[in-house]
Amino acid sequence: MRLPILYPAFLLFSLLFLSCGNADDGPNTQGIDPCLDLGKSELRVTIQEEYTTLPGKVSVFFKVNDVSGDPVPGLTASSFNIYEKGRNDNCFNPISATESNARISPNEQIFRQHTLLVLDLSNSVLSQSLQELKSASVSFIRNVMPVNPNPAYQMGIFWFDGEDVLHELQGFTEDRDVLTAAIESITTNISQDPSTDLYGAVIKSTAIANDLVMAADNEEIISAASVVLFTDGTDQAGRYTRNQALGTVESADENISFFSIGLGSEIDEAVLLNIGKTSSVFANNKEELEATFNEISEAVGGQARSFYLFEYCSPKRDGSGINQLVIQAVDGSRSGAVQTKFDATGFTSGCR
Repeated sequence: MRLPILYPAFLLFSLLFLSCGNADDGPNTQGIDPCLDLGKSELRVTIQEEYTTLPGKVSVFFKVNDVSGDPVPGLTASSFNIYEKGRNDNCFNPISATESNARISPNEQIFRQHTLLVLDLSNSVLSQSLQELKSASVSFIRNVMPVNPNPAYQMGIFWFDGEDVLHELQGFTEDRDVLTAAIESITTNISQDPSTDLYGAVIKSTAIANDLVMAADNEEIISAASVVLFTDGTDQAGRYTRNQALGTVESADENISFFSIGLGSEIDEAVLLNIGKTSSVFANNKEELEATFNEISEAVGGQARSFYLFEYCSPKRDGSGINQLVIQAVDGSRSGAVQTKFDATGFTSGCR
């Protein structure tokens, strides 16, 4: 990925890193110089972007997951250890987080998160559980979206019935009050087709998510998306096949997460587990619906909060050339690391 256009100064003062492996390579911290002896890796640190800024700041934007793929949110600067290895070093030397002004910086300028809330509004939902769905959806919105609107975090609401259309209830916005008002506007006569085009909704919502990630990439902004789909039944329209829907999910961009919520006894749990490959939850009855939406909201919010922009001031100076860098993430007893390189050309004192 090219440097973010929202950092025009980097065109003059930034030097791209040279990546050389990360903790995704295996459970024993493969790709990390063995002289560090960091041991078994239980966290995966995946670099999304990296750059340097004069007079000496090093910035790495990455995602942290555990080995099962679950996000690891809520880490702070003290959760990361920094190690550098220069031309005169036999092994990596720890860099003091305090002396280097290590920090987790706001990432809004280089990161964008979209959430697609996709609701089944076929006849069975509208006639039997609409109020419970509306309450659960409002709770989901308030759990996922920031209290203060932030353009980096946006949500759109879509719905489906039996038509070959994914209807837009509310376009993408960072304002959760607007999203809540859209949910409250749903009435029992919103749908004219009592059938359920579940597979079509999966295919169409995934296409929207893919387009969002691609558009952000074209703007040189890192993007992630979450598709959250609710249904109380199975595909009845028969317009698309199960394999088509699941194939679309499996081939989606790696930065798209999929969540499913099923209600009642008429759902196909196996299908929903495959659609919601990131996480799936099921409510036995409509009274449990809000609790299941809340459970998914924690997972969706965790995905967004597992991206980190970590920055510190390097002690390396101009003339030191290419230097090795290892960043280790620590979450309780779990840890994992990523190794990369940076060019310290032009580095001087004065970094903050």
